Amino acid sequence: MNSQLLAAPDGYEISTDPSRLDAELIHRWLSKDAYWALGRSRETQDRAVVGSLNFGVYASGHGAQAGYARVVTDHATFAWLCDVYVDPADRGKGLGTALATAVRDYLAPYGLRRIMLATADAHAVYAKIGFEPLEEPAKWMVLGTQ
Repeated sequence: MNSQLLAAPDGYEISTDPSRLDAELIHRWLSKDAYWALGRSRETQDRAVVGSLNFGVYASGHGAQAGYARVVTDHATFAWLCDVYVDPADRGKGLGTALATAVRDYLAPYGLRRIMLATADAHAVYAKIGFEPLEEPAKWMVLGTQ
């Protein structure tokens, strides 16, 4: 699908246009403030962006980026929502929920069987839009620890 503007709280817009992403800002947010990506190199982050479907949240007036999420997907059966981040100055405005909702709604036409994510502290944000804990986590396996 082409880049799109998606529903967002007043004063903000969510876009899938990769040319709007502030790669330096995204790297700073994730590598310095996101527990799951602390120390991630700029090269690794840039490769992740290139290989993913990206969502940016922007202030409507001046266009400054206020949030980010990325999705790894085959566009057919599976997606992994990751790197969801809202700038501390913009938190508490519903942007995290709006971003997760935009991702869910954007992916809906693909009929994916499963959209996964992992979180240590934002379960309530994702539960609002339908995410649930795994029924049988013992069935899932992982290679690598980080």
